[in-house]
Amino acid sequence: MSDTSKAQILILMGVSGCGKSTVAHLLADKLGWPLLEGDEFHSLANIAKMRDGIPLNDGDRQPWLDAIAEHLAQWRAAGGAGVVTCSALKRRYRERLLADCKDAWFIYLRGTPDLIRSRLAKRLGHFMPAHLLDSQFAALEEPADDERVITISVTPAPADIVADIVSQISRLA
Repeated sequence: MSDTSKAQILILMGVSGCGKSTVAHLLADKLGWPLLEGDEFHSLANIAKMRDGIPLNDGDRQPWLDAIAEHLAQWRAAGGAGVVTCSALKRRYRERLLADCKDAWFIYLRGTPDLIRSRLAKRLGHFMPAHLLDSQFAALEEPADDERVITISVTPAPADIVADIVSQISRLA
């Protein structure tokens, strides 16, 4: 991607199992940008809670969102670019992430509960159990038209999703 793009920080958002990590890795490689996995900022207590099948609440998520937002602000202050994964399920979470990085864009990876559930059933080794998917969809506030978001279907193959994202962000320049 050229340096003239208005989108220098892309936050891939959506429910667990929508493909954030897979798509983010491919996208970061394609753009030559660093990647930040939002899951790496969860506290051990949050991870334990999710492993035990307990959904996180807003209080659990606040320090996690603050840590990601701080990293985004550092990228922006340094004039850097990057790709970030973060579920960002609620509007206020997205607003927190953009507090010091107003020019970032969200890439909302949207899929149906049935499609995501089938993907989660095949996923191994992740701390987020498939049975918490319903709580994620219940918490999800789909982005509104006034938010900095590009909505992408997760139905195509990951490489096709990345091509769609690159095409759409190139139009932001």
